[in-house]
Amino acid sequence: MQTLYRRLLQLMPRLGVRVTDLAPGTALVSRRGRYSVKPAGKDAWLVSRDGSAGGWTSVPLGESGARLILGKASAADERKLQMAAAEYLGTQHVAAMLDLYGVNCVLDVGANRGQYAKRLRKHGYQGRIVSFEPTEEAFARLSEAAERDPQWQVHHCGLGREDTTAEIHVGWNTMNSLLPASDYGRDRYKRFHTTRTEEIRVRRLDAVLDEALDGIEDPRPFLKMDTQGYDLEVFAGAGERIADFVGLQSEVAVLRLYEGSPPMSEAVATYEDGGFEITGMYPVTREAATGRVVEFDVVMMRSKAVQ
Repeated sequence: MQTLYRRLLQLMPRLGVRVTDLAPGTALVSRRGRYSVKPAGKDAWLVSRDGSAGGWTSVPLGESGARLILGKASAADERKLQMAAAEYLGTQHVAAMLDLYGVNCVLDVGANRGQYAKRLRKHGYQGRIVSFEPTEEAFARLSEAAERDPQWQVHHCGLGREDTTAEIHVGWNTMNSLLPASDYGRDRYKRFHTTRTEEIRVRRLDAVLDEALDGIEDPRPFLKMDTQGYDLEVFAGAGERIADFVGLQSEVAVLRLYEGSPPMSEAVATYEDGGFEITGMYPVTREAATGRVVEFDVVMMRSKAVQ
């Protein structure tokens, strides 16, 4: 005897909708002819509109059980695909480290419009985020992004080696920097050809840490830095309080975009001297013509602090 559920599904086509069985107890109900379903591996289907599923390929990711669904355009652009995958995997790795080390406060230095914090939330991090952004336009967007999140604080300042004021190059979108562009940077990015500056407030990390951690019992902070060549200055401003951090993330340069920014080897060695060890490295940008990596996001944790 048919169940009422099955009888209703059989009735659907008469009402002008399409029913596609996916698995026992699971079906796709759509307007007739507008959606197609293509198998994408065991217990997985690709649902696409107007029959556009024909150009998609399902790729297994090793023995993880995960699969990557590629369209023709994405499969053809290796560099773009690699960058998108690196961003996703990097954020996923950070989220896993935050959980493993019991992080309950992320200091987001160089927050721009809050992109990093939003990605952490999407990957499940629910603890406190304290974001620092010095430029007027980006800070306004950051404040708007954080206003409905009670666990997300924002501060209108930059961080550096000393408490001071400074001129920052703006108009470079997500690449605003306290450092001038290098010759290589100007060759790579047209946005560096014109610039204006904005006066900002700069504070030391050790001067703002107590406020950032206020009210957290047994604080276990994580330091994220993306300051366009200025990360070591932020790190220096932590002084002895850097020992409070269980981990960090920094953008390190293989090919320097800014004058005076440290090479990757110097940055990593400095962080290692502070007691941190590499758990992951993910390319941020690559040259299309040569395939060379320009910058990496490096994730480092204090292994002795694991819970």
